[in-house]
Amino acid sequence: MKEVQERSGAKIILAFKGFAMWSAFPLIREYLGGATASSLHEARLCVEEMGVASHTYMVAYPPREFQQIAGLSSHMTFNSWSQWMQFSDQVPDEVSCAIRVNPGWSDVDTDLYNPAGLNSRLGVSSQDMPDELPAKIEGLHFHVLCESNSYALEKVLKQLESGFEKFLHQIKWLNMGGGHLMTSEGYDVDHLVTLLKAFREKYNLDIILEPGSAVAWQTGDLHATVLDVVERGGVKTAIADISFTCHMPDCLEMPYRPVITDAHQDTGQGKYAYRIGGVSCLAGDFLEAYGFDQELKPGDPLIFEDMMHYTMVKTTVFNGVQHPAIGVVRNGEFELVREFGYQDYKSRLS
Repeated sequence: MKEVQERSGAKIILAFKGFAMWSAFPLIREYLGGATASSLHEARLCVEEMGVASHTYMVAYPPREFQQIAGLSSHMTFNSWSQWMQFSDQVPDEVSCAIRVNPGWSDVDTDLYNPAGLNSRLGVSSQDMPDELPAKIEGLHFHVLCESNSYALEKVLKQLESGFEKFLHQIKWLNMGGGHLMTSEGYDVDHLVTLLKAFREKYNLDIILEPGSAVAWQTGDLHATVLDVVERGGVKTAIADISFTCHMPDCLEMPYRPVITDAHQDTGQGKYAYRIGGVSCLAGDFLEAYGFDQELKPGDPLIFEDMMHYTMVKTTVFNGVQHPAIGVVRNGEFELVREFGYQDYKSRLS
């Protein structure tokens, strides 16, 4: 990411919605210059733990929180013209403002994660843009990608130009949102750099990217233990001391199928097949079968790989299920950062 910034002239900031483990922020600050927030709490976290004001975007700003959010922000993006009209006079002079636009195309196939889906509430369409941007609008923001490659971004930029080109000449900065999985194996970083540099120079713009997953890609093993093995209709399910709906909802929503260490994604590659079940009472709290070379029994470890992005930030306390502790491995040594207990569960309720 540091290389992409240096070569392209773009700025990359961290999206808290994908990764907000603030004990890791000292490391991230060595490479990235800021973060993007989508709520008052995230904006506070940015100031308190990243040490900088946030680039803030909210689908709708609550009036009771607006002044506090504005005071924590360097940039603010508005989702609609009605929101802009409501709050434009309350924005401090030092805060740079933008409107979120919807290019109308995305490579995301899962409707739940597609910001450019039919009748999307996210961003302003080209037909709803004025002839000229208000004087206080200095930027445009779009976000229609999700764990996408640079060629998907190239298509989005062409779509953006087809509907919003005249406005690109009226602004100072363009936020290209998240979903740029530039840290994944096989990502064409050279192509990304070429795109960003050319677009920045063509319109004389500051370019901002705000990935979440890419910052924590291929990191964060989730260690679990088999508690029981049940069999119904010839199907065996290994029930572990985790929950997909509580700890890793993307596995059910996306659906994201994590790698399990020493297991096979294809059951045909192992001698034994087991679905992996969670401990919540949700009937669908399981993943379809993986292949294993050995039979599973209570006490056996299960290690789910690459589980930091969009996992810790989306956990719930459904059923009061115990949350995994958080730790960091430094120079081969494990350091416990945080454990969760009864008070964490109780404090969410009243």
